[in-house]
Amino acid sequence: GLGDGRAGLSPHLRSRHEVGNILRDSGVPVVEFRASIVIGAGSVSFELVRCLVQRLPILIAPRWVSNHTQPIGTEDLLAYFLAALDLPEGESRIFEIGGRDVVPYGDILREYARQRGVRRWMLPVPSMSPRLSRLVLKLVAPRYARIGAMLIDSLRSPTIVRDRSAEEVFRVRPKGLRDAIARALEMEDDKFAHTRWFELFFMGKLIRRWGGVLMGSRIVDFRSVRVGLPADEAFKPIARIGGENGWYYWDWLWRIRGLFDEMLGGAGMRRGRKGGERIAAGDVIDCWRVEYFEPGRELLLASELKLPGRAWLQFEVSGDGASSVICQSAIYDPAAPWGFFLWYLLYPFHKIIFTGMIREIAKEAEKRA
Repeated sequence: GLGDGRAGLSPHLRSRHEVGNILRDSGVPVVEFRASIVIGAGSVSFELVRCLVQRLPILIAPRWVSNHTQPIGTEDLLAYFLAALDLPEGESRIFEIGGRDVVPYGDILREYARQRGVRRWMLPVPSMSPRLSRLVLKLVAPRYARIGAMLIDSLRSPTIVRDRSAEEVFRVRPKGLRDAIARALEMEDDKFAHTRWFELFFMGKLIRRWGGVLMGSRIVDFRSVRVGLPADEAFKPIARIGGENGWYYWDWLWRIRGLFDEMLGGAGMRRGRKGGERIAAGDVIDCWRVEYFEPGRELLLASELKLPGRAWLQFEVSGDGASSVICQSAIYDPAAPWGFFLWYLLYPFHKIIFTGMIREIAKEAEKRA
């Protein structure tokens, strides 16, 4: 953790420096990197930024949000780690590393909100007690509440690079804040687009819950059914979905949703689709656009309805021989606090619709076979 010991460190930052001292005292050569906020999926600091911006319409801004930090992107952090492998052996070193920009903490929240296309207001307050900080975190980010309170306590001190020896030793030239956040969001979208949800659920890495499973900022509702058909036969109704063939269950509700979307200025369900089973990335299917298609295997649709966020519908079929499993995942990425509320409010209807849809797709596949 970055931080100037002369200015006083929080217990959290001080403990990180102590870890480095303990490792060096062992007699083993140690290369220690000290960084501030890491911008990327999996970084607790970044996950806190995400939770605060996406779940709070008004951000409470104590005085410490004006303190400066030097965030660094995940890719740049890994570039330093790899470059350290080529350092001469036998010498312990401490390197302070950071991104190109030195910014107030508040600017990180604002930039994330800008790139997610949401507007957030900052409410200045003179101070915020640790107890109140923990309470807010328990409400918006219960998963990170305990360590998040420690991190927020660390924000009371500036965390910027003062020793620039890393610039002389390494050829890494880190990105600025805007590029680091853009790259993090791009990598997340790419990861989700290629995630095989059925593998995660069937391996027990994800547990089905009412309302779906929360993955980062996204909610995933997963359903599956086994059919006594080869995978290519089971996939055929999926390849024909939409347009004149409809959505297999409660088509009248899909049409009502389309009319409501048109009233909001959207395209609704009127665009239909091309005939047959031919699908290609970029094709329109009613209110969806095809993001990925693998014949007999997978179809990923991105919603183009007016929503407080983004949504996808993914179909996957897997199996060998005479039986296969049809998997259906509804993925929602709320961009506003009321987007979460809307999802859970409508979830009883979603549960009925998505359960009925996958059941009817299985029946259609068996009937045609």
